[in-house]
Amino acid sequence: MIVPVKQLLKRELEWLGTHRCEHGHTYLEHYSCFLEESPEDSPVYEKVGFFDIEASNLSADFGYCFSYALKELDGDIIGRVLTPREIRSFKFDEKLMKELCKDLRKFHRIVVHWGTDRKFDLPFCRSRALKFNLDFPLYKEIYCQDTWLMAKSKLKLSRNRLENICDFFGIPSKAHKLYPDAWQKALAGDKTSLDYIFTHNVEDVESLEAVWKKLNQYVRRSKTSI
Repeated sequence: MIVPVKQLLKRELEWLGTHRCEHGHTYLEHYSCFLEESPEDSPVYEKVGFFDIEASNLSADFGYCFSYALKELDGDIIGRVLTPREIRSFKFDEKLMKELCKDLRKFHRIVVHWGTDRKFDLPFCRSRALKFNLDFPLYKEIYCQDTWLMAKSKLKLSRNRLENICDFFGIPSKAHKLYPDAWQKALAGDKTSLDYIFTHNVEDVESLEAVWKKLNQYVRRSKTSI
């Protein structure tokens, strides 16, 4: 893989040129080894997480977060769905938001789809966290990317919805589609419906990762803050 020299700072290029992979070559010579090995002492290293939520409403003053999923690049998924008790006790997503604020800080870069400023996922979560006086990540703490913006600028599709992009590339997605009955039962605290929603949530971050891998090499590595 070609080193994205136009995206890197001088100090990052110097580091790649003075550190070696397991084959004895510098990371500038074997950049694919750098991506595979992901040395944690590198100034270029970023822990990337793919993030998606499911919420009861598109507005944070009328709705609350059902669940969140965070998938580490080529790794595990963290997150959970609300319990029936949290809904029926009217605690809703207060504890969930506290856990989310902690989990977001496990990553250097968060990838979303239609989820950055003036869109949905991150503004919704920030709103809910601030409602409960929680410590949501501050400006410049975490970088973020939006695959909706990537698709809008780099592709020419009829729609830039995640499902449509996945269909175009042949990426599996939305095996567990959301239906009104499941949504209404989840609002009433039905565990089976809540679990179904979380399964859908997990599928979204898995397909989000696949779309990001398709498009990431065609965009500048942004320093946009969460």
